[in-house]
Amino acid sequence: MASTKGKTAIELNVKPVYLESGFEVNPVYTSEDLNIGNLQNEMPGEYPFTRGIHPTMYRNKPFTIRQYAGFASPEETNERFHFLIKNGQTGLNVAFDLPTQCGLDSDDPKAFGEVGRVGMSIDTLDDFEIAFKNIDLDKITVSLTINGTAIILIAMYIAMAEKRGFDISTLRGTAQNDILKEFIGRGTWIFPVDTSVKLVVDTIEYCAKHVPKYSPVSVCGYHIRESGANPVQEMAYAFCIAKAYTDGALKRGITIDDFASRLSFNFDIYGNLFEQIAKFRGGRRLWAKIIREEYGAKKDSSCWLRMIAGGGGGGLTKEQPENNIIRSAYYALISALSGTQTMALCSYDEAYTIPTEHSAEISLRTMQIMIHEMGICDTVDPLGGSYYVEAMTDRFEKEIKEEMKTVEKWDGIVNAVANGKIQESVAKQAYEREMGMQKGVIPKVGVNIFTRKEDVREVEFHPYNQKAADEQIEKLKKIKNSRNQSKVDECLENIKRDAKADKNLMYSIVVAVKEYCTVGEIVKALKEVYGEFKEPIFF
Repeated sequence: MASTKGKTAIELNVKPVYLESGFEVNPVYTSEDLNIGNLQNEMPGEYPFTRGIHPTMYRNKPFTIRQYAGFASPEETNERFHFLIKNGQTGLNVAFDLPTQCGLDSDDPKAFGEVGRVGMSIDTLDDFEIAFKNIDLDKITVSLTINGTAIILIAMYIAMAEKRGFDISTLRGTAQNDILKEFIGRGTWIFPVDTSVKLVVDTIEYCAKHVPKYSPVSVCGYHIRESGANPVQEMAYAFCIAKAYTDGALKRGITIDDFASRLSFNFDIYGNLFEQIAKFRGGRRLWAKIIREEYGAKKDSSCWLRMIAGGGGGGLTKEQPENNIIRSAYYALISALSGTQTMALCSYDEAYTIPTEHSAEISLRTMQIMIHEMGICDTVDPLGGSYYVEAMTDRFEKEIKEEMKTVEKWDGIVNAVANGKIQESVAKQAYEREMGMQKGVIPKVGVNIFTRKEDVREVEFHPYNQKAADEQIEKLKKIKNSRNQSKVDECLENIKRDAKADKNLMYSIVVAVKEYCTVGEIVKALKEVYGEFKEPIFF
């Protein structure tokens, strides 16, 4: 048989294959496709960390399992947290309802019908105290999936931990707190772009000084990808965002090694297995080089790309939903082979409803089976040295860097978001992908191939808990009536004063939440100073 070495798909008379990133896949890869300089003598745990940020990775300790959860009231959420911990979850990932994310109290008329619908309602510090009752914050790390109001909820988490006697200098956890990706991909922004970035930097500065083991930002390529970006754009835009927050922190006089190790990332997984793995390996190498070569970091830990990577909801389908169990298992495999630090999987019913306990347990068991039965933790970077994976890793590092240069030509990520350039780019990519799905160019099992007539069926939706919403509003009323209103008013005035003076707002907000000022009251005070963001519209 003739050799396939160095021959193109056309020469071999096979159909060309293109990845979503736009790369053509060679039918065969050899050592000639590799940049040998990137492979020689590099070991896991060594700069630039292509093979993982720790020398033994999962051999001593598997990745953290952190499923996303939050239901209606803090009381119900606390029950789900304990259920997940009892069933082997090793970290918590908190979902908040839309009013909380958008800075509205539960009794605000604009919040009607949304209180507790897609996550937990938080109005005051009291809700945090209920949600984390009997949970040991020294043993279970908590990720707060919150953005527009992140500075307030981080303050509440710290205040709650202090009130329960925990030493905040050793407190661990994460807040999503990536407001730039909200402008790009989700929409729960509140304040203008530059002001919003300022609030993120406030939390970085405060935590660097007072809560040094806490990660105040998890930069989310995940939501950018879910909004339509391809894998290269996902990584490139996330890195540009992380650099914007880094630049802001450095301007405050904080050194790179004082905070860079606490930056974390949240990335998406769906699509081609090898493309996703190479995406993370190339991205991890590039980020390490950015932090060391551009920012002059001395510590290896500053250069780590610490990430949560799990199954993307964008890859799941309402059609033949049981297929999502299989998809999620592959997503988990990709995440582990990519060297993640934390994993979360979308449950199979998440394409159309809030996951049930049963579906959440299947996701947990998927990860646990992989850890304890499949040998995924036995050796580090098992795909290292694969001609295909290494060639794709090199390609991703190069293409992510080129896409970041494009953002620089748009006058940087902050301006590109403020004027809508990034949103326009992602929307265009999303449209092209959807057209590809509808035309069958992008195959999707159960959707445009291997379909069944009976696939169109009724699905069971998670019911809206009106009773929990009513009780939340009533509880808020009682708190407002029982707190010291003069101190509340003083705190809110202090927040406005500090905002006008361009001071770090974490200090005055921590004081305010301890007096049970509400999320909505604090946001309203800030709106009086900062105003609100007006989204640019493109046709």
